[in-house]
Amino acid sequence: MPEPEETDGATAVLDEAHLGDIQGAFGTIRQHDTGARRSWGARLLTLLAIMGPGLIVMVGDNDAGGVSTYAQAGQNYGLTLLWTLPLLIPVLIVNQEMVVRLGAVTGVGHARLINERFGRFWGMFSVGDLFILNFLTIATEFIGVSLALGYFGVSEYVSVPIAAVTLVAMTATGSFRRWERFMFVFVFANFLVIPLAVMSHPSAGPFFDGLTTPGVQGGFTSTSVLLIIAIVGTTVAPWQLFFQQSNIVDKRITPRWINYERADTVIGSIVVVVAAALLIAIVAAAFAGTSQAGHFTNAEGVARGLQHYVGRAAGAMFAIILLNASIIGAAAVTLSTSYAFGDVFGAHHSLHRSFRDAKFFYSVFSAMVLLAAGIVLIPGAPLGVITTGVQALAGVLLPSATVFLLLLCNDKEVLGPWVNRPWLNVVSGIIVSILLMLSLVLMATTLFSSIDVTALALILGGVLLVSYVVMAAVLVRARKRRPTEPPVSKERRANWRMPPLNLLSRPKWSRGRVVGMWALRGYLVLAVILLLVKAIQLGLHGKG
Repeated sequence: MPEPEETDGATAVLDEAHLGDIQGAFGTIRQHDTGARRSWGARLLTLLAIMGPGLIVMVGDNDAGGVSTYAQAGQNYGLTLLWTLPLLIPVLIVNQEMVVRLGAVTGVGHARLINERFGRFWGMFSVGDLFILNFLTIATEFIGVSLALGYFGVSEYVSVPIAAVTLVAMTATGSFRRWERFMFVFVFANFLVIPLAVMSHPSAGPFFDGLTTPGVQGGFTSTSVLLIIAIVGTTVAPWQLFFQQSNIVDKRITPRWINYERADTVIGSIVVVVAAALLIAIVAAAFAGTSQAGHFTNAEGVARGLQHYVGRAAGAMFAIILLNASIIGAAAVTLSTSYAFGDVFGAHHSLHRSFRDAKFFYSVFSAMVLLAAGIVLIPGAPLGVITTGVQALAGVLLPSATVFLLLLCNDKEVLGPWVNRPWLNVVSGIIVSILLMLSLVLMATTLFSSIDVTALALILGGVLLVSYVVMAAVLVRARKRRPTEPPVSKERRANWRMPPLNLLSRPKWSRGRVVGMWALRGYLVLAVILLLVKAIQLGLHGKG
C-alpha cells in the first residue's frame, strides 16, 4: 500500500478543545512551537510540561486492586511471585508506546479508531468489554476506599459517598491543568511505599533472588495461576490503552513531542513496577513466619497485620497508600470510560471543557462513579474475591485488546510513517501468545483440578517455542520479498497527522483474519466463564 500523503491540514480531531497549546501541570508549550531543544535544561522543561499521561496511567494502575493483589501475593506466597514483575516492564512499555503513537498521530481516542476502522460490530464488542471491566474495576477502587478508611474507624457509608463526590469535583473543574495537578498529588503520594519499606526492612538477598528466580511457594496450582494472571491484569490492564491514548489527545500532544511522551511512559513503567515489588516485599517480610502467613483476607486485614507485626505507623501508612491508590485508580479508570463514550457517540469529551459544555462526558463519569460506589455498600459482598477476580479478568481480556492495538498500529492509513516496525510486531505477538497461554492454564486447572500445572505449562511453552520458530522462518522469507521503502524525513514524521476518518478506506480482512478474530473472541468468552467459576469456588471455600 502506498504511503498516504499529507492532507490540506484537515485532521480527524473530533473535539476542537483537543487543539491548541499543551497546558501541563508543570508548564506550557505553544501550539506552533517548533523550536529545537538543544540544551538539557530546555529538554527537561519540555519533558516536565508534557509529562503526565504516561506517569498517571502507570501509577493509576497501582490502584486499589493492584495494592490488594500485590499484598495477597506477599502474604500468601512470600517473595516467590516477585519474578513476574520485571517481565512486565517490557510489556508495559511496548503496549503503551504503541498507544502513544496512536494518540499523538491520529488525534482521536482508541474506541473511535476501533469503531471506524473495524466497524460498529467489533467497536461495540471492544467498548462493551471496556465498560464491563471498567465498571467492576471502579467498584474495586471504592472497596479500597472503604477498607482504607475502615482501618481508621470511618464507616463505608461515610467514606465511599465522600470519595465519590470528591472524584467528581476534582474532574469536572473545566481545566485540564488543574485536573493534572490533582493527579500529580496522588502520584507523589505513591512514593510512601519507600518509608514503609524502610519500616518493614525486607532482606535484600531474598528480594533480589525473588526478582530473578521463577517459582511459586507450594508449587503451581490453579489458585496461584489465578493470582499470577491477576498480577498481569492489574499491572497491564486494557483500560490503560483507552485512557492514555485519549489523555494524550486531550493534552494536545502531537507527533513532534512523541519522544518526550515515550520518556514519560518509560518512567511511569519503572515507577509502577518498583512500587509493586516493594509492596510485595513489605507484606512478605511482615507476615513471614506468622500465623497469618498464607491467609490473606483483604487489604484492611493486611493493614491491621502490619500494625500488629511492624507497628502502628506502618499500618496507617499502608492504609493511606491504599486510599491514595483507590482515588487515582478510580479517577483514571472512570475517565477512560467517559473518553470512550465521548468517542463513540461523538459528544464533547475534554477536561478543557466545563460541565455545561460537556454534559454527556461528565454525566457518564458521574454515573459510573456513583453506581460503582453503590455496589460497594451492599452488605456481605465478598470484597476480596471481587478484587482478585476483576484483576484476573483484566489479564484474560488483555490479549483481545492487544490484538486490536496491533492491527491499528500496522494500518498505514492511520499511522502513515509511524506504523510498527517488524521487530515490534514480533515482540507484541510473543506477549499476546504468552497471555493466552496463561489463560489456557487457568482454564485447564479450573476444569481439571488435579492436573499437573507445571507439566502443562512446560508442554504449552514447548508448543509456543515451536510456533515461534515457524513464524520466524515465515517472517524472514516475507521480509526478503518485501520491497525496501524509502526513508521518511524527520520533519515529515513530526508533521504527519491522520486525515479525517471518513476519507480513509476501511481495511479489508482476509478470511483467515476473520476466523482468527472469531476464534479469539469465542476462546475469551469461555475463559471469562471459567474465571467466574474459579472466583466462585474461592469465595465458597473462603480463600479470597
